[in-house]
Order: sequence, then structure tokens, then C-alpha cells
Amino acid sequence: MAAQRIGPQEAKQHVESGDALLVCAYDSDEKFQKNRLEGAISLDDFRSQADSVPKDREIIFYCA
Repeated sequence: MAAQRIGPQEAKQHVESGDALLVCAYDSDEKFQKNRLEGAISLDDFRSQADSVPKDREIIFYCA
């Protein structure tokens, strides 16, 4: 499936419902801390968890 763009409200609904995982797409921990949205995990955390994320779970990447 190709990546799709969604708006902030739709992303928030997906994350709050538990249907999606929100990932801040910055490599830098400093940028992650500065641009962190509620419920988001860092790119490093995502990389370490990637094998355990269900293949059918929506993943939303963002950068500010």
C-alpha cells in the first residue's frame, strides 16, 4: 500500500482510537523532544519496536 497524507485531525483520531502508532520522524533526540506530539514515540523507539508492530497497524510519521 502506498503512503497517504492525512490531516492532523484525522491523525489524532486514529491515534486516540488506538488504530495507529504516531512516530516523530526526526533522527535527533533533541528535535524529537522539541517537536513531540502527545502520544508520539521517537524514531529510535520505533526502530527498536518495528519487528513487534503488527503488520496491519497504521503507522503515522510526522515532522514539523
